[in-house]
Amino acid sequence: MFDVSPELAESGYAWEIADAPILHNALNIADIAHALDLLDAGAISRADTQTLLGGLLHLESLPSSEVNYDPSIGEMVTCREQFLVDLVGPVAGSLRAGRTRREAVRTALRLVVRQQVLALTQDSCALIEAICARSIEHSHSLMPDYTYLQPAQASTFGHYLLSFADPVLRDANRLLSEHVHVNSSVSGSGGANGSVIIRDRMRAAHNLGFNKPIEHVRDAMWQTDPFLHVLFSATTLTLGQDRLAEDLEIFASREFGFLSLGNSSVRPSVLMPQKRNPYALSVIRGSTGILIGRLTGQLALSKAPSARSDTYIYAYGELPRSLALAGQVTRLLTSVVRDLVVHEARMKSAIEGSNTEAADAAHLLMRSCGLDYLTAHRVIRAAITHAAEDDRGISADDITWALIDGGFDPEQVEADELDEIFDPMALIQSRKSIGGAAPDTVTAMAGSLLAAALDLRTRLGAEQNNSESAESHLLIRARELVQE
Repeated sequence: MFDVSPELAESGYAWEIADAPILHNALNIADIAHALDLLDAGAISRADTQTLLGGLLHLESLPSSEVNYDPSIGEMVTCREQFLVDLVGPVAGSLRAGRTRREAVRTALRLVVRQQVLALTQDSCALIEAICARSIEHSHSLMPDYTYLQPAQASTFGHYLLSFADPVLRDANRLLSEHVHVNSSVSGSGGANGSVIIRDRMRAAHNLGFNKPIEHVRDAMWQTDPFLHVLFSATTLTLGQDRLAEDLEIFASREFGFLSLGNSSVRPSVLMPQKRNPYALSVIRGSTGILIGRLTGQLALSKAPSARSDTYIYAYGELPRSLALAGQVTRLLTSVVRDLVVHEARMKSAIEGSNTEAADAAHLLMRSCGLDYLTAHRVIRAAITHAAEDDRGISADDITWALIDGGFDPEQVEADELDEIFDPMALIQSRKSIGGAAPDTVTAMAGSLLAAALDLRTRLGAEQNNSESAESHLLIRARELVQE
């Protein structure tokens, strides 16, 4: 056994050992599965398997803090081996047969990440459901929609809020599609060209609940893209949430006053009694920045020749921690959305004088006066300038004045049509096309998203049951063998 220098222990092995609490339980499952595979392959005797499994089951019963994960010994696999040697003797060395340390830890990483992907997808479904519920509730709650923080057109809070649900669904579907690749087995890879012991790789994969073995064993050992794709999807999931969090922070300000965060989402100032700081939104925004940094770091580490462990040494902990953070953020935003207090009257009053009907007015002039849109646009712009002289929004009289000033006949515009332009709900009700702001359209969209989230939950349940059942069966078989 090589001596470990204090410098290597401190700068290298300590980094890996720090990830032991994350991978400990999965390493237990991976080791028990390998011991059973060795028995099935005839590589070790039944008596030795029983002794080895006895030690592994004892190890499985312990939290990571009670196992001697010590960087002065080495990385996680070496520490576990030493623990087992002390417990059951030389038979512990059988775990090395047909398997490298990287295969052991990468199997454990896949066991952890596959569960995290499913959990994050579940969290995404809950966020979709919360957004849809509030969107239906506020499908008639008038507000100006904004672009570049400038009032654009009249809308509803329900239509605005629902725009954040589809991106969540897309990322949830991406996560689940990538789960197929994460939930694939590296067992039986050997050094680089396959194992002479674990020949039935399909059986070894199914024993751990993996859907299949990764076909090329060299690819299996050094595959990085599924993990990068998962981390990318987790990051874009939080990036969409960051956008909503930034908007909510603005809308919750005194200057807007469109909504208030629930008491569970704020942190009071220790100095100023009147302040309710939007702490939950700061956490979401800050965490998104952390995830962007971690994604960038993992991409940089993947830029390397093949057959390098650097990529994984720094991913064993970073990837699970990142997925856990994405889940925390998603659950937090779900709570924020559920607890939002919407000030409908304030939102509605913000439409007044904002000229959000201007584009509809220009379209009316096109239809009624036979103008091209550029000319109609200029007429309405003149009406807005005229109204701004009195520091107010445009009115029907301003449009009449602008038409006359431009040499057009205002009598061509029907009075009732012109009046309807200044009714924001009438304008919204006219947006009945796919994706529009009409309340019935918003409700229908939300219903479709809720159905998609339910379908996703059903698929998730099947995947979850398969992996949990496989791990449970392994433990049952191991205990039965030891008790014979």
